[in-house]
Amino acid sequence: MTAVQNLRAMLADPDKFITCPGVYDGFTAQIALQEGVDCLYMTGAGTTMSRLGYADLGLATLTEMHQNATMLASLSPTTPLIADADTGYGGPLMVARTVTSYMRSGVAGLHIEDQPINKRCGHLQGKQLVDIDEYRTRIRAARLARQQAGGDIVIIARTDALQSQGYDEAAKRLKAAVEEGADVAFLEGVTSEEDARRICADLAPTPCLFNNVPAGVSPDFSVEQCKELGYKIAIFPLLACEVVYPAVRKAVRQMMQLGSVKSVEEDGKRYGPRELFEVCGLNELVDFDIKSGGLSYKDGA
Repeated sequence: MTAVQNLRAMLADPDKFITCPGVYDGFTAQIALQEGVDCLYMTGAGTTMSRLGYADLGLATLTEMHQNATMLASLSPTTPLIADADTGYGGPLMVARTVTSYMRSGVAGLHIEDQPINKRCGHLQGKQLVDIDEYRTRIRAARLARQQAGGDIVIIARTDALQSQGYDEAAKRLKAAVEEGADVAFLEGVTSEEDARRICADLAPTPCLFNNVPAGVSPDFSVEQCKELGYKIAIFPLLACEVVYPAVRKAVRQMMQLGSVKSVEEDGKRYGPRELFEVCGLNELVDFDIKSGGLSYKDGA
């Protein structure tokens, strides 16, 4: 099955809970795939930081997000990739272009939110919102674009209304998005178990997504807790960023202070080019070249 067919099947399976590690480049995605995950999440924050070197303040454009999503989706065409699509990057025509571009690149699902174009990470303060009619228009445009392109990409509607306008307005917006064709509801910035349980019940049978952001505004719900609360999907967008940050900082400090770099492993193990390249398909690429009649690697690599 295709990636989107697999994601649809997971959503339809009452016994399946979808857990997505956040990846931001080919290396982190390949590591996750080797560990056997069955769904990936392209983090917008991670994409912005890794590709632009900037904070997640709405600086990444469709071009940069789409390029990253295309590469990630291509690594395993049958493994679903859910990708951040921010606000859709403009009016109805840009939302349609975004959905069509993601869909043609093999992205299985994407989420669109109700912040203005100059948006920010959902776990920062001072977020603003577009009105509910404009939000409806975004989701409607996404659904129409999917329909016209003959695709089946999963549309995830995200609202950031909880912090500034309260639960009732947030639920109202998600219900409106579902009416316009959204397949999954995403209440950003959940702050309590009560609101988490309530949104899953109020939106049923529409599946709901939980965003697990370390040190963000939401509780650190485990997968088991998410299941018990009624969620269908949990994304861990900063999973890779959170562990890479202190490790790289520590290694750079060691290099500057000691003139060398020590292993981060307890047993002192180091990782050289071969092992790192094997994560990204070294052996498979060499085998393919040899089977194709190439001579570059006849003596190995």
